[in-house]
Amino acid sequence: MTAAIETIGLAKRYGDHVALEPLDLVVPAGQRASLIGHNGSGKTTLLRMLAGMLEPSDGTASVAGRPAGSSEARAALSYLSDRPVFYDDLSVRQHLEYVARLHRTEGWAEHAEELLEVVGLADRADDLPATFSRGLKQKASIAIAFVRPFEVMVIDEPFVGLDQVGRAALLDLIGWAHEDGATVVVATHELASVASGERLIALADGKVAFDGDPAEADTDALAAGAADPPDRDGGDVETSDGGG
Repeated sequence: MTAAIETIGLAKRYGDHVALEPLDLVVPAGQRASLIGHNGSGKTTLLRMLAGMLEPSDGTASVAGRPAGSSEARAALSYLSDRPVFYDDLSVRQHLEYVARLHRTEGWAEHAEELLEVVGLADRADDLPATFSRGLKQKASIAIAFVRPFEVMVIDEPFVGLDQVGRAALLDLIGWAHEDGATVVVATHELASVASGERLIALADGKVAFDGDPAEADTDALAAGAADPPDRDGGDVETSDGGG
């Protein structure tokens, strides 16, 4: 079976700074994994290279058997960023329509309305998300990421700025996607959400510090390493379509 995500010697440098050491990683199709690490550990760098938003310095990455960044890989992967960007003149509903049509989503209109209800934005659907607070922007980006079909979803610090309703909605959506067979990788500082995953991958200074069953991890040590503010190690290139 083709791996959902595979990296071979994948590395990223910015001049003399190493953001991600050469990484060999395989995430099987259908797995739900958590990715943790302190600020600058390489989490965001890894996710953005998988999404095709950053060029690796060395090595390769593939998504659903296709080179990361290729049109086939982009069609298979949905990326939910911690810093969503929106078109200034499109409403939430128009963003959903744009992304759904871009990916030829069948039955998108009904699905979009369901997502708006789930994330609590049904009454703001015709407003411009560019004017929203951080929490509302995150809810809008969640709906946009889930409105399109995907085999793989990678999520970067999704809980920052979310209220309890938003957190519960996101966890439900992740659970439903996983039950439907999607591969989900969530980068987070919140260890409370790690237990719901089948696998825990911890990065430290661009290297893998732990990879295995969350129940076997030293949570105290990992918590100390993941306690910094959200990762900002991968630049700030972003797309407005939830990962293309």
